[in-house]
This record gives sequence, structure tokens and C-alpha cells, in this order.
Amino acid sequence: MGRRLPPRLVFVLTRKRERTSGGTVPGVETYWSLRVDDLLTRLDATAVGLTSEQAQERLARLGRNTVREQRSSWLDVLGNQVKSPLTLLLVFAAAASALTGEWVDASIVFAIVFASIGLGFSREYSAEQAATALKARIQTRVMLKRDGQELQVSAEEVVPGDVVALQAGSIVPADAVLLDATDFYVSEAVLTGESFPVLKNLEQSAAHAPLAARKNCVFMGSNVRSGSAHCVIVATGGATQFGSIAARLNLRPPQTEFDRGSLRFGYFLTSAMVLMVAVVFLVHVARGRPPIETLLFSIALAVGLSPELLPAILSVNLARGAQMMAKQGVLVRHLTAIENLGSMDVLCTDKTGTLTEGVVRLDGAYDPKGQAAPDVLALAAINAALETGLSNPLDEAITDHAPGKCTAQKLAEVPFDFVRKRVTVVIAQGAGAQLITKGAFHHVLEVCSTLADGTSLDSDARTKLEAQYQAWGERGIRVLAVAERALPLQDHYDRSVECNLAFNGFLTFLDQPKAGVSEAIRDLSKLGVAVKLITGDSKPVAQHVASLVGLRAEKTLTGAELDELHDEALWHAAELTDLFVEVDPNQKERIILALKKMGHVVGFMGDGVNDAPAMHAADTSLSVEDAVDVAREAADFVLLDRNLDVIRRGIEEGRKTFANTLKYLLMTMSANLGNMISMAIASLWLPFLPLLAGQILLNNFLSDIPALGLAADGVDPELVALPRRWDLGFIARFMLEFGLLSSAFDFMTFGMLLWLKARPELFRSGWFVESLLTEVVVALLLRTRRPFYKSRPGRFVLVSSCVVGLVGILVPFLPIATRLGFTSLPASVLLALLAITSLYTLAVELNKARFYRKAERQVVGAPLALRST
Repeated sequence: MGRRLPPRLVFVLTRKRERTSGGTVPGVETYWSLRVDDLLTRLDATAVGLTSEQAQERLARLGRNTVREQRSSWLDVLGNQVKSPLTLLLVFAAAASALTGEWVDASIVFAIVFASIGLGFSREYSAEQAATALKARIQTRVMLKRDGQELQVSAEEVVPGDVVALQAGSIVPADAVLLDATDFYVSEAVLTGESFPVLKNLEQSAAHAPLAARKNCVFMGSNVRSGSAHCVIVATGGATQFGSIAARLNLRPPQTEFDRGSLRFGYFLTSAMVLMVAVVFLVHVARGRPPIETLLFSIALAVGLSPELLPAILSVNLARGAQMMAKQGVLVRHLTAIENLGSMDVLCTDKTGTLTEGVVRLDGAYDPKGQAAPDVLALAAINAALETGLSNPLDEAITDHAPGKCTAQKLAEVPFDFVRKRVTVVIAQGAGAQLITKGAFHHVLEVCSTLADGTSLDSDARTKLEAQYQAWGERGIRVLAVAERALPLQDHYDRSVECNLAFNGFLTFLDQPKAGVSEAIRDLSKLGVAVKLITGDSKPVAQHVASLVGLRAEKTLTGAELDELHDEALWHAAELTDLFVEVDPNQKERIILALKKMGHVVGFMGDGVNDAPAMHAADTSLSVEDAVDVAREAADFVLLDRNLDVIRRGIEEGRKTFANTLKYLLMTMSANLGNMISMAIASLWLPFLPLLAGQILLNNFLSDIPALGLAADGVDPELVALPRRWDLGFIARFMLEFGLLSSAFDFMTFGMLLWLKARPELFRSGWFVESLLTEVVVALLLRTRRPFYKSRPGRFVLVSSCVVGLVGILVPFLPIATRLGFTSLPASVLLALLAITSLYTLAVELNKARFYRKAERQVVGAPLALRST
């Protein structure tokens, strides 16, 4: 019963001890203005990296490469329990009671506070440890040089002086100076706000140059968009640019719908509690009742109204959900994203590796006429073997079928990027040079002016090539083009040499649909999740794959068509479109934002650097274990198996987690509201308080025990069948209807006890038993929308409910009953209370059936306060 309450009901799972780590070496404060040789000397490093001994010494001396070194501490978790405003309020009230001699009340309050703190601590600390263990399974790794060899290490182990290799898709692990760079573009938006990638080079910067002008440097947190480079690390952890401003940055992710709903509910509940305490206290004091007794009663009413276990239960539910999802092959990087995965109703994905096997096989190499051409394969093999950009399965398929080992001398490279969609290498050829370009058909064709035999590439020739390309595409065959050009020897080659090329021919590849993907798409559809394909591939290829796996392909939108649409037009078009083809990274992001604008909860699955913008824009993002760093870091979930069925299982676990969290809120708030209304009203006209403060807290404490098992409670299939969201209007109606129903039976109990002329101790004992029994009953009944006998609760929930109910009946008969302010109940009173509880059970079942029938007829209503999307 951890007493942390609104306004923020979404509990932060862990509070960890933080200290800045990492550092740099003296003498390199303006490293961007130093010559590379001078910098390496000051770093006591070389261009081939450090030795293992040097690296270990610097790691021990400077610390790990983290902006904040996070260490779990049980004291932090315990502190979170104690610092709750409501807990402190209870301690204050108990202390005031003790000072006035009310030792019994003070002892009861202190005992319940300590028990609550203990329960909250044990559950939350276990959840924190489980979450930490899961997060440890995913670490960013970097390629660097140590002892003259290349090896992969955790990014946290990087130290000043390390020489790190970067390529498209890499996240820069620390601040560094470039040693070499080839067409190297880096996105620095996280530091500078600049939307477009920045071209980096080796030119020294002025000592007074601002961060954005330091073209020879890369900085922690930025990511490589294209090209390749080697750099020497100069600063790590807190000594980096990112680390120096981290304390001033608000790096919280945007609030999810779950966060916003919880926050609104928290403000409402906090206001209600403050108002209740103030009104009840003032009215009772005005009527002449003792101030301390009244203060304790007023505070106890507020505590009784609150769902005080919600933070602990939410954290336990999320941690258990993360563990269950890990068993299903889904690692959770951000626990609060579990709710969004369950609410997702549109999943956008690429096709390669998700819908298809992702194992690309070279089908053949052909000349412009479509005839087999070994020389085209030979040229492509040279290009694939020598290019150093982002590795891809197409190059691997080419080199696997290469006629021999590549012995060409590479002079230069123009790396692949997602705008040009081609890669060029320049090799020595006799007294001159030869340029070989390989890439997407249209992007290679646009820089060609002739065919390989010297024939001019006129409109007729282009039409024939296009027809050949379309014929392959309609059969689901992926096509690349190869072109070449003779060049003179020169000092520097850049993109400007990609012109007037000779079109040599085609490469064709096959990637078969995955086994079971059609069934997975159907299963997702049954769960209310529409799958939309977003790919850079051609329209014919995408349509062919879609037909093979059972995706709708009636409405297709190309990247060129998308560019012609204004945002408002795209909002409507995106919702109706099945396939988005030939799109670039920025267009992917526009598609995601358009779908969100139309009210959808959108998931995006990506694994490449070109997917990062869309992953950031999506409500929930998924990646795979072998994805590039920037994609994996942007993801909320990492799949251990690149399979749509794994996502389906993760969605189901996310919905179960959300459903069990909302169960507690509905069960507790409906029962609590009824009891608090009854007590507040009764206290105004009874000559004594209906329950003492300690009795209210004891009732609340006992009734919350079964809720600790909700994380493992069963969830009805209909609550997993569709994506659902918060609906505060539904929650309010649910609380009001079932709260007032509870109050009606409370007043029935009051009437019975007053008719028997019960003295205060008997009155309180009788209502305590009835109140606790009805709370236990309502928890078992309202945990499901079905008749209670058709939905089996979890073992802990069922057993603990029975035990708490029995304890509640026995409390007035225990030896300590008089100290608690209770007295034993006559058999007639006990039987009457059991009869009232039985009537209440029947009334709740009947009202539940009526309520849900009415809710299903309303657009805004749905089971468990969750609206189907």
C-alpha cells in the first residue's frame, strides 16, 4: 500500500543513484583546432588505437562512457515509498494523535503505514530488479581498434584515445575527431536542432568555432546517415558536449495517451481528496467534535478514496508484462510503451525480413536486352567487394556468386545514401580509372547517357529498359542496375563524377515470403491491427509480395505521388492506402504522422538508419536484435525473432498488462467511492463517527491485499481481441454507478444497525465487516465483464480474497478487537450482514450486465474503460 498518489499516477519504475562518469585527458580542451598528429600525441594514442592495458587503465581512472551512471539502490526505492505526500500526511496525523495521548490510534496508523511501505517496497523493488535485468540484455556496441585488431565492445567501455569505426546507421558513442572520412554525413539534430545531416571533413576548425561549425568532429548521441569514417575519441561520458548539457535538457519522451489520461485522473482525484478533507474537517469541528479525531478521520477518508496501490500495481504489472513479453521473444526497452503496443491499431513495416525471408539470393545478371551477362556480374562483384558503406544482403548475395576474388585497386568511393540510392567505386584501370556504379534501377538510369555498346540511351531505349524492369517487378523479382564509365586519374572523386555513364545491365534477386506470415497478418487483423507496407522498393515488387502474403494492395501510393500531397490531403490518403512504395526516410515519417493525425495508434517496425525518423514519430516502435544502432536505440521494443507473429504475441501481452492495471482502478475506485460517500454522509448526522481513522485504514489495507496479485490475474479473451484506450468518461460513469450502488447497501447496513439500537462499538464493528466483505466481493465481480462464474480469477486473487473476507469476519472476535475499537457481533447481526452482502452480490451482477450492454451501444464506452479503436 505504497502511498504515492496523483497527480502523476504513472509510476516511474526506478529511481536510481546518478553520478557523472567519463572524462578526457588534459591539454585537449579545444581538440577541434588541433592537428591530428598533435592531438594523438596529447591523447597518448596512435591512429591504430590503444592497447588493452591503456584502455583498462583509462576506464578505471576516468569511468565508464555514460552521461549518468545508473546504479540500482534499495534505499532509493524505499525513499520513494516514504516521501509520498499522503504517507507523510498520515505520519503527521499519527504523531499529532500520539502527542495528545491517543496512543491506540497512533499505533494503528503507524503500523499500517509501515506495513504499506513494506508491501510497496517489496513489490516495486522486485519489479525494478526484473526491469534492470531485461534492459541489460540490450547494449549498444561499437567497432574499434585495440592491440592493432578490430573488435566490438560495449559503448560504455570506450575511452579517450580509442579509434572507432563509424558507418551509416552507427550512433556516435562519444565526442571524437575524424581521422578519415568518405562522403560522411551525420545527423546532429539532438545537439544543434539542425534537421538535415551535416557533411563532415578533416579540415581543422577554429578554436572559437561553435559546435555546429566543427566539421572535423562528431559528437555523442549524433548518428551517421551515410558514408564511413574512423575517428579518435577525445571525451566520454559527462565530459562530452551531450553530457555537459544533459542536466539542462528535458529529455523526457512525449507523453503517451496513457500518461495523459493518468495525469488528468490524478489531478481530479487530488482535488477531490483535498476538498473532502477540508469540508469534513471544517463541518465536524464546527459541530464541536475533537479536532485531532476529526483530522484523523478526514485524512482517513481521503486515503480511503484513493487507489493508493496503483503506482505499485502499475510498476509490477509493467515489469511482469516485460518478463512475459521477453518469453515471447520481445524485449522491452521502455516499460511505459507496453500500453501503447496494446493500443496499436496500425502497424507499418518494411517487407524485407518481416514479410519475406530476408535471405536474398542472386537470381541472375543480364545485359540491357535481358540476356545472361557474366561481365555485368563481374562489375557488380567489384563494386560490392570494395564498397565500405552500410553492409546489406544484396552485396553479400553478389559476392557469394562472384567469379573470383576481387584484386582491383580501389581509388575512391562515393558511398550509398538514401537519396541517390546508389554506390560508386573508382578503381585503377591501366593508365586511368574506371567508375562502377550499382544501385536502384531508376537512380542508376538517371545518370546514364549510353548503353554498354556505346548506343545512345534515347527515349526508345529507356522505354525498353523500363519494360524489362517492370516485367521482373511484376513477378516479385528485385532489380538493381549496373553502370560504368572511364575516368582520368585525379586527386579527388565525388558525386559529380556520377554522370554520362554507360548502362551495363541488370542484377535480379529473389526473397521468398516467410512461412506463416499470411497467418500472422490474419491474426493481427483479428486483433484489430491493420498492417501497412512502407518500402523503398518498386511498386510492382511490393504489390507482388503483398499478394503472396495476403496483404491488401488495392490502394498504393508512391513516393512521388506523396510529395504532391499537402499534409491535410495525406491525412486522408494515408488512412485508405495499403502500400506505400518508393518512399524515402522523410516520407516514412510523414506517413506515420498522417496516420496519427487521423486518430490511430501507430506502430512502426524498422531496422535501418533510414527508419529512425519514422520510429521516433510512431506511438510505438519496434526493431530487431541485429538492427543498426540508431534503429535499435530508437525502438521501444526489440524483437529476438524478426517475425510478425512475435509482434502479435507482444500485443496480446501488452493488452493483458493494460487490462489488469485498469481492473484495479475500476474495482478500487467504485468500492472506495461508495464507502467514502457513505461515511462522509453518515458522519454528518450520526452522533458518533461511523468508523474511526485507524479502522478506515485497516479496512483499506486489508481490501488492497488481493490487488497485489492482479499482475498474474487471468484476462478474458474479449479484452485482448481489440485495441483499447483510456476513456475517462467511462471510468467516471462506472465509478458513479457502482459507487452509488455500494452506498445504497451501506445505508441498508446503517439502517439495520440503528434499528437494533447498536452502540458505537457494535455499529462500527458491523459496518467494518460489511464494508470489507462488499469490497472483497466487488473485486471478484468487477474484475471481469462476464458473469463471475465464467471468468476464473488468478490463484492469488481468489485465495487472498477468501482469506481477507474471513479475517474481516473474525476481526471483531479477536483478543485485540477492543484495542481496535471493535466488539464481537451477535449471531443475528452477523447473519444479517451476510444476507446484505449476498443481496449486494446479486445487485452488482445484474447492474454489471445492464451497464455493459448499455456501454456497448455507445461509441465512447467499452469494457474496462477502454475504447476499441
